[in-house]
Amino acid sequence: MEQETEIDVMIADASHEVYVDIILDTIEAAAKVRGTGIAKRTHEYVAQKMIEGKAVIALAGDKFAGFSYIESWGNKQYVTTSGLIVHPDFRGLGIAKRIKDMTFQLARMRWPKAKIFSLTSGAAVMKMNTELGYVPVTFSDLTDDESFWRGCNGCVNHDILERTGRKYCICTAMLFDPADPHRAKREADERNKNNK
Repeated sequence: MEQETEIDVMIADASHEVYVDIILDTIEAAAKVRGTGIAKRTHEYVAQKMIEGKAVIALAGDKFAGFSYIESWGNKQYVTTSGLIVHPDFRGLGIAKRIKDMTFQLARMRWPKAKIFSLTSGAAVMKMNTELGYVPVTFSDLTDDESFWRGCNGCVNHDILERTGRKYCICTAMLFDPADPHRAKREADERNKNNK
């Protein structure tokens, strides 16, 4: 893919529903290549996120480049940024970070007091989360909303989560707490480290 291609990252809407099948196919293919779990979502679920303005899509002209969405849980006390995927033709261009940053800002805008969390087995996502102020936590620090945990049923590693009583899995739990009094210091330390 030529790097000169302009890639637009935007909040998705109903007009982007035409991309749902390629999004789902790209997620499924990535799960197979990685050999790790990625929870499966239905066409209707992803389309609804777009209609509700809870999704971010990246496009190179009319070609799908990347996607992610947000969802609130536990009476809007928690928000997840989920389903981050970049099409193989567009990897290595910084699109994942742009999408992650936009979903994070979208979550903060819609639910400013909510704790934002991410479950991931990918090192790149862990790095992006850390840069945004997330910290690793135990699964017990996440929502107890059963609807969220049912979403893990579509993952190949779901049996691990169930066997351990939702204490452990392949994924790492990461949390951004806007009320965390130590967050500002961690962010300043991270900025200072990056400026050296």
